[in-house]
Amino acid sequence: MQLGIFAKTFVRPTVEQTLDAVVANKLDCIQFNFACAGSESMPRQIDPILAKRIGSAARERRIRMAAVSGTFNMIHPDAKQRADGFRRLEVIAAGCHILGTNLITLCTGTRDPEDMWRAHPDNDSADAWRALISAINKALEMAEKYDLSLGIEPELANVINSAPKARRLLDEIKSPRLKIIMDGANLLHADQLPQLHAIWKQAFDLLGENIAIAHAKDLAADGRFTAAGKGALDYALYIRLLRSVNFGGPLILHGLSEAEVDASTRLLRHKLNDKP
Repeated sequence: MQLGIFAKTFVRPTVEQTLDAVVANKLDCIQFNFACAGSESMPRQIDPILAKRIGSAARERRIRMAAVSGTFNMIHPDAKQRADGFRRLEVIAAGCHILGTNLITLCTGTRDPEDMWRAHPDNDSADAWRALISAINKALEMAEKYDLSLGIEPELANVINSAPKARRLLDEIKSPRLKIIMDGANLLHADQLPQLHAIWKQAFDLLGENIAIAHAKDLAADGRFTAAGKGALDYALYIRLLRSVNFGGPLILHGLSEAEVDASTRLLRHKLNDKP
């Protein structure tokens, strides 16, 4: 596995300085966000010169760009906001190969009109499911056009809020371009921590062969997300499960401050160096 990080963890004036911070922490790969280039996360347009500069800076530093963020609320109740999100998604898709990645990460959406990371009762409705299927198919048309893959993540606040729902989506869509982002912290509420092993085992059994990248953040006993190693998750088990499905891709730290990076990377390196 390659250890990496959300690039926006490092707040710097330039992309080059951000990537220098990645190198300084001896990390191999990043999940990129256009906020690191002084833009919106979902830009209206991307200057080709900027895209080439970002890609060149990563290659010069031998940093793998594992994915780029393309998250917007794919099932927002307002059709105009959805349409705007798709326009911006295509802007990112068109620039991916210049950046040096072939994976865009998505948000499977919520019916909450204000926050795409907030749950809504209608997320479990048949209407929300139909809207998601339509949105994923539209995004996959872009992925086909630009020869990309798309990563979706089971996330408690979104329509795909469990491993079984993610499996259902994969089975209905049947596209090799649709991949899974595995995040152990997003699979359970804090009161489910005693069932951690069973919940994770089910997730890896259902989704293991489809994982493109894995995320590494932690879940505290009070329900807060925190830096890897500061919560209640069993990272030795998480690494074993990743290995059990022959995952050898990017393991991406996020949900932490720059001050927490050193401790979290030391923890993960220790777990990765442990014998299975």
